[in-house]
Amino acid sequence: MKQLHLANFNIANDLPFVLLAGPCVIEGEDFTLQLAHDIAAIAQKLEIPFVFKASFDKANRTSSNSFRGLGMQEGLRILQRVKDEVGCPVVTDIHTPEQVEAVAQVADILQTPAFLCRQTDFIQTVARCGKIINIKKGQFLSPQEMPHVLNKALETGNENIMLCERGASFGYQNLVSDMRSLLLMKETGFPVVYDATHSVQQPGGLDGRTGGNREFVPGLAQAAVAIGISALFMEVHPNPDQAKSDGPNSLALDQLEPLLQRLKRLDQVVKDNS
Repeated sequence: MKQLHLANFNIANDLPFVLLAGPCVIEGEDFTLQLAHDIAAIAQKLEIPFVFKASFDKANRTSSNSFRGLGMQEGLRILQRVKDEVGCPVVTDIHTPEQVEAVAQVADILQTPAFLCRQTDFIQTVARCGKIINIKKGQFLSPQEMPHVLNKALETGNENIMLCERGASFGYQNLVSDMRSLLLMKETGFPVVYDATHSVQQPGGLDGRTGGNREFVPGLAQAAVAIGISALFMEVHPNPDQAKSDGPNSLALDQLEPLLQRLKRLDQVVKDNS
């Protein structure tokens, strides 16, 4: 079973789950810092390892009129402030090979978008930075294909790889979670992450914007934790209805603590008996 080391904790499928959480996109400096403090306080109270997530750019928006973020330079500056002032690791998306060097100087985990999981040169360029890489499985990809994506990354010599499930396309503008995917990807021995909020997206379902069914997030998160995973990814926002990206599938901040309490108890039962 592969273990990855980050900050003062380890990441593995048989260890207590790690929380990757934050807003879809950096909406502003004060907003981001406050939300990072709020989530970190909850995670610390519950003794759950925490990595703050926020994107400096959302390159895969449905419409060019949608908010994309503050850009790489400003976004990385804010993420560095989160690391320095909140004291937690950070994870962010990377969209082009040219971004790797700058992002790797700040981010502790680099996340590759689901749509790019088959782009060999991209995956290998990101992996060569040596940091932990969270590779999202494409909505169009079967879990049986993910070992091939994993092997592309491993060919660079970097073994700090996580595989992330984020739902599969089911007709138009709908995703479903096949929990067998988590079991199949766990067979690689590498840490498996479940993205509980992107899995309830309705891509492009709101006439130029992505919709979602956030009411399903808690149930799906519980199902994934019951299987035994290394990490849970969730987009969290203090007011999802006002979020500038992915609001319909984001978890409200005031729902985070009670959900994490249930998830931690469930995780303990599953892993104590494994």
